[in-house]
Amino acid sequence: MMFSSQKVEGSRVDRNLVARCRRGEPSAQEELYRTYSGRLYNVAYRFAGNATDADDLLQDTFLQAYRRLDTFRGEASLGTWLYRLAVNCCLDHVRSKQGRQQHATGFLEDLDLPEPAAPASWSPGAALDRIDLERAVAKLPPSYRAAFVLHDVEGLDHREVGTMLGIAEGTSKSLVHKARLRLRALLRGQAGGTPAQRPAAAVISLAEARGER
Repeated sequence: MMFSSQKVEGSRVDRNLVARCRRGEPSAQEELYRTYSGRLYNVAYRFAGNATDADDLLQDTFLQAYRRLDTFRGEASLGTWLYRLAVNCCLDHVRSKQGRQQHATGFLEDLDLPEPAAPASWSPGAALDRIDLERAVAKLPPSYRAAFVLHDVEGLDHREVGTMLGIAEGTSKSLVHKARLRLRALLRGQAGGTPAQRPAAAVISLAEARGER
């Protein structure tokens, strides 16, 4: 009952904030940016791998949000709606860097990529380098990266990832699984630990890279 009332209150707050932004109230636009920019920047940084591109992606996300506020219907939370915009901006960015012209919403062709072979054991004496990890994440196919960042780094469950990316919950699980395998293969020999331990180490290192826990 408490959860239901909190959800209703959150929806009311979202609608009020959006209504104020539509009226062009500067304080509302500042509140929107202040409330959501931190997490959206983190998502952008994971995709971009550098602060300059992450800043650009964050600005693009909010520009799109202000222009498309009339399309917000409250069917999902305002935070989820903004995440969808941010992820699409990030996927467009990734595709442009790869020289591919498809729109971000067409990223599911990556599901057809062959599953990476299981990697050998990690070198026991090597140390994981954060930069190597970020570079490995940057090499993931767009769909793998989107699901991995949202699930393993941002902490969303597969249902939420599916909602944000417009895919089934089972598809999210498959993408995250394949992303972990690909990362293990890319990072093989760079650090100690068993393959099963590597995804957790990757998430911790990515979080620490931005000063998070």
